[in-house]
Amino acid sequence: MLKFLNEPRENPYPTTKKAVYGLKGMVATSQPLAAQAGLEILKRGGNAIDAAIATAACLTVVEPTSNGIGGDAFALVWTKGKLHGINGSGRSPRALSIDKVKELGYDAIPKFGWIPVTVPGAPGVWAELNRRFGKLSLLEVLQPAIQYARDGFPLSPTLAKYWKRAYLNYKRNLQDPLFAEWFKVFAPKDRAPRVGEVWGSKDHAQTLEEIGKTNAESFYRGGLAEKIVQFSRKTGGFFTLEDFADYKPEWVEPIHINYRGYDVWEIPPNGQGIVALEALNILQGFKLQSLSHVDTYHYQIEAIKLAFSDAKEYVADPGYMNIRLGDLLSDEYAEKRRSLIGNEAMVPRAGEPKGSGTVYLATADGEGNMVSFIQSNYMGFGSGIVVPGTGIALQNRGHNFSMNPNHVNALEGGKRSYHTIIPGFLTKDHQPIGPFGVMGGFMQPQGHVQVIVNTIDFGMDPQTALDAPRWQWVKDKIVDVEHRFPHHIAQELKAKGHEIRIQLEPNHFGRGQIIFRDPETGVLVGGTDSRTDGTVAVW
Repeated sequence: MLKFLNEPRENPYPTTKKAVYGLKGMVATSQPLAAQAGLEILKRGGNAIDAAIATAACLTVVEPTSNGIGGDAFALVWTKGKLHGINGSGRSPRALSIDKVKELGYDAIPKFGWIPVTVPGAPGVWAELNRRFGKLSLLEVLQPAIQYARDGFPLSPTLAKYWKRAYLNYKRNLQDPLFAEWFKVFAPKDRAPRVGEVWGSKDHAQTLEEIGKTNAESFYRGGLAEKIVQFSRKTGGFFTLEDFADYKPEWVEPIHINYRGYDVWEIPPNGQGIVALEALNILQGFKLQSLSHVDTYHYQIEAIKLAFSDAKEYVADPGYMNIRLGDLLSDEYAEKRRSLIGNEAMVPRAGEPKGSGTVYLATADGEGNMVSFIQSNYMGFGSGIVVPGTGIALQNRGHNFSMNPNHVNALEGGKRSYHTIIPGFLTKDHQPIGPFGVMGGFMQPQGHVQVIVNTIDFGMDPQTALDAPRWQWVKDKIVDVEHRFPHHIAQELKAKGHEIRIQLEPNHFGRGQIIFRDPETGVLVGGTDSRTDGTVAVW
């Protein structure tokens, strides 16, 4: 047997991926099977919205290390000359409170177990997008995902790597019987599946089928909701049927700033897209000279620091925020924050960014529809809880709540937490350019800024903009840079007071996808991050 089949190694050679061109349709995401699923739906007569749902559902099967049926989802949809936004984050159980968490012996919100679980929003987003904009039935759109879950699929290298990492972590830390179903479903041979090994879940397939047949009603007001709530009651959770019955995704007006003649769009809070917009607004006042000049990176890093410090202070469930978004994104405020940036690295007031598990996808069709879609269980597989007999791995989004009762993002029952997942979209002169996104926890707005700067300031195509070496501000003056990051720039940043750390792990810097459309020809140009197993499926 060929050695690489059982013992995959990192490719030691520099590789070059080219941007992909198409006309009738395009799907870009982190798993080839999911991208092909979306393309299959396009060829069956579906539109970009149908393709996005199909791809997202498929990703819950073929990339469970980052997302699942029990996760959340946000989307930006361009259709019929307008950009629409949908927020699919769920609320904490009404019975949960800071006092309850403390009674259970915690001073901080744990990563695993029932405490950080909020009502999952992904199935509701699929159903709502399908209802409003889809051409095919939800059940038809979910068929590729159902088939992969039922029949199984072979693991790709990056997927296997993070599956094994999660398994070893859970084996060490999740000894409670509450987590037994996770090991049953995701480690059926008492280990993580290996590269090329076929894995599937018939429970997962049945759940997807039930979601499709009921347009997700079963998940919130039917049999699936009952299974989740019953398991919660049995094992010390906090959910009631009312928590699920009250859930519905929220249509929202996307927010934007104009960056050097282009409109950059994000979902408003409780998401952190405002971090990317504020940082770009600050950058407006600087001329980014070239990719070989240290200030090009210094200004971006400092702008991100300032934007994060504001977000960690002010962003929460919009019903609890006490500032206006327009104030944070005003030119006057950008100038005020810009004036704080000097030649030396600063220490802002902000939290410490953490890594996570998220999938991002972009779709486009020949009719002009385009979708920017992001879906996540948050920290890898999420809470570690899998509802028996369903394949539903529940997210741990509530981990982002504050335990400070005076903070705008303080934990309360029935509240949405600060949320990391953000889809992006670019337009110019009221015409769509296209969707973009970079997944990866608190790296996401930093990835958005870098991709937009690469695209607009330096004229890179989608693939090049994604492949460019990345940096990530961590906290204080600490900045992680990719091992491919220019050495001389790293040295010059250090001379400006930045504490530079070289990271060998490529996933530390997120994984992105881009699809842009030429407004004159309609030709689609796509890119997918070389840091993952992704592909661009094109028609």
